[in-house]
Amino acid sequence: MGTADGFHPDFDAANVQSLRNRVHHIKGSEIDRDTAQSEGMQRFAALSGRSVGAEKLWMGETHVEPHTASGNHHHGESETAIYVRSGHPEFVFDDGVQEVRIATEPGDYIFVPPYLPHREENPDPTTPAEIVIARSTQEAIVVNVPELYPL
Repeated sequence: MGTADGFHPDFDAANVQSLRNRVHHIKGSEIDRDTAQSEGMQRFAALSGRSVGAEKLWMGETHVEPHTASGNHHHGESETAIYVRSGHPEFVFDDGVQEVRIATEPGDYIFVPPYLPHREENPDPTTPAEIVIARSTQEAIVVNVPELYPL
């Protein structure tokens, strides 16, 4: 029987406890699109409170199609670590003076602090970008915002 915890209406404490006493293997073919989304990209959950009983971690991936930009968003209280697996995505934020654009390539890492509005862009006209994401919260928090602004 699930009980609501205010944020996860299908939260089942007994099920989460049973998930926490084993090692979990999530195959790439089993990642779940049923997670928070922003326009212009697709997020997929691999490791979360729901899938493996994680209490302090969410991990998954994001795919950004060619010549696409996500909507502006932040991740609430989550610290976000990003690994660029393929493509050349760009990460855009406002530093209080101007818009800053960070161009990346496969093998690069990005850190996004909590509450910092940003967006991901893939300026390449033909090649998708794929990134691996780890967050410091149990589930993917995504707060879509109308514009970039400094903290």
